Amino acid sequence: MYSVDLFSGQVALVTGGAGGIGRAVSVALAAHGAQVVAADRVAFEPSCAGVQSVLLDVTRRDDVVRCMDDAVARLGRLDILVNVAGIVSLGNAENLAEAEWDRVIDINLKGTFLCCQTAIGHMKRGGGGRIVNLGSVIGKNGGNPRPWLDPREQDLASNVAYGVSKAGVHAMTAFLAKELAAANITVNAVAPGPVASAMTTRFPQTLRDLIPVGRMGAADEVAAAVLFLASPRSGFVTGEIIDVNGGIWCD
Repeated sequence: MYSVDLFSGQVALVTGGAGGIGRAVSVALAAHGAQVVAADRVAFEPSCAGVQSVLLDVTRRDDVVRCMDDAVARLGRLDILVNVAGIVSLGNAENLAEAEWDRVIDINLKGTFLCCQTAIGHMKRGGGGRIVNLGSVIGKNGGNPRPWLDPREQDLASNVAYGVSKAGVHAMTAFLAKELAAANITVNAVAPGPVASAMTTRFPQTLRDLIPVGRMGAADEVAAAVLFLASPRSGFVTGEIIDVNGGIWCD
């Protein structure tokens, strides 16, 4: 059990703050003493006391710089960055439109990099920090669907663009972990499996049945892993990708 003041005096920025995982992460950090800036490209109400909502398009460098500069100007520092912002993309490679490929890579991969890159200077000036990226089991396992058994599984599940974007996030995490270790900045990732949310309502039952624990995950279970990686207790953990997937993929 973490104390309620675990993050006392610390400032966290959570992207994708309007979504299920983003909200769960924001609530968890605020519940343990952090001042949280929850950012999203759509307007939304803060999840709880201690959370401020702001608008942010992670694909626009100027917007990312403005958001972080404003947060530091108002709250004095930036200690924790959690990159949750992302979109899912479904279907098969043969019919994947180029514009859809670009959209997924732009938000999931480029957006994560722009936020990491912009946070580095702020964290260095503050003496260190924690960066936690959201990857995915899809970035590791070649996708959940089994189209050789049933092509409909592929049509209703994450596609190659999504998988490539999340594999890129995993690689980015490892590179930045080594590059920033001497600056007392740890960089880790959480790779969720299927999580019950508005994004996964069409997830095929045949694939749900393959999850060893017998159910889809919950947003607060992902947030619990983020909480550890963002905490002072994880100082010797960097470059790690923690799987939260119910056993659907083990490595």
